[in-house]
Amino acid sequence: MRQWARRGTRPRQPAAQRYDSAYLFGAICPARGVGAALALPFADTEAMQLHLEEISAHVAEGAHAVLLLDRAGWHTIAKLDVSSNITPIFLPSRAPELNPVENIWQFLRRNWL
Repeated sequence: MRQWARRGTRPRQPAAQRYDSAYLFGAICPARGVGAALALPFADTEAMQLHLEEISAHVAEGAHAVLLLDRAGWHTIAKLDVSSNITPIFLPSRAPELNPVENIWQFLRRNWL
């Protein structure tokens, strides 16, 4: 990284180290008022697989989950093993307003994150 400074001086190059990143994966069942969520240090196929397994474990016995997904790369990859009690529905590209969970993420960012 370059920084402008007077010749012959050794300027400090502070770096903001007070933030860590986390990726939040979440699903909500509005009918039952329950959810399944994970906070992970990465967002990739492995993380999405963990999330699908978490959702599947929270689906009521004999019930079926419909999961709305945007078209993020880790949502659409063929390597994912989607449980038989989950049906993914992919939203159109570049349309986050169609995904109801975006309202929850916005609330969390404003109030807690």
